[in-house]
Amino acid sequence: MNKTIQVPLSEEDINTLKAGDYVYLSGIIYTARDAAHKRMDEALDRGEELPIDIKNQAIYYMGPSPAREGRPIGSAGPTTASRMDKYAPRLLDLGLDRDVTDLSGGQRTKVLLAKLLLEKPDILLLDEPTQGIDVGAKADIYQLIDRLAREGMGVIVVSSDLIEIINLSNRIVVMRDGQAIKTLESDELTEENVMLYAMGVNADEKA
Repeated sequence: MNKTIQVPLSEEDINTLKAGDYVYLSGIIYTARDAAHKRMDEALDRGEELPIDIKNQAIYYMGPSPAREGRPIGSAGPTTASRMDKYAPRLLDLGLDRDVTDLSGGQRTKVLLAKLLLEKPDILLLDEPTQGIDVGAKADIYQLIDRLAREGMGVIVVSSDLIEIINLSNRIVVMRDGQAIKTLESDELTEENVMLYAMGVNADEKA
């Protein structure tokens, strides 16, 4: 369905949206790249007010826009560059409602993770964190999980992707019919072992 929404965004308008809708934003949309995000972040560190009121606003992550001859500006295409990601949680916390290019599954997941990490949890539970996202975003999330674990945070990942869970884990708890069947330590983490226990075959008695 096609929908036109006036910016600044309202919670009522956002709550009417469904997956697959084509959304047209009408009004002022702020365009910024990582350098602008960095300056806003530095201004907040100094206790200064931002030059714009970002509450309920939208920021469009724009890629490079070299102008063609005779034109003042080039095509304003989007970017999903992760350089901006470290600044997004702070702006969201101040009331920014949407990053316009933050509509892909991978970007939504990364921003959600960043917001969760603002709470400084001791344990992070992730349920299918890479389901339905692109390869590049998966790699970013894998790196984040690895870094958090190395820094001492407990990270529990629930995943139906066997290769993913083996590559990410130091320990795997195999579940079947809602029950924990077997805990596999690092030296036992093979596709064969996980599948045997998941299917109800005792890996210690396999032929």
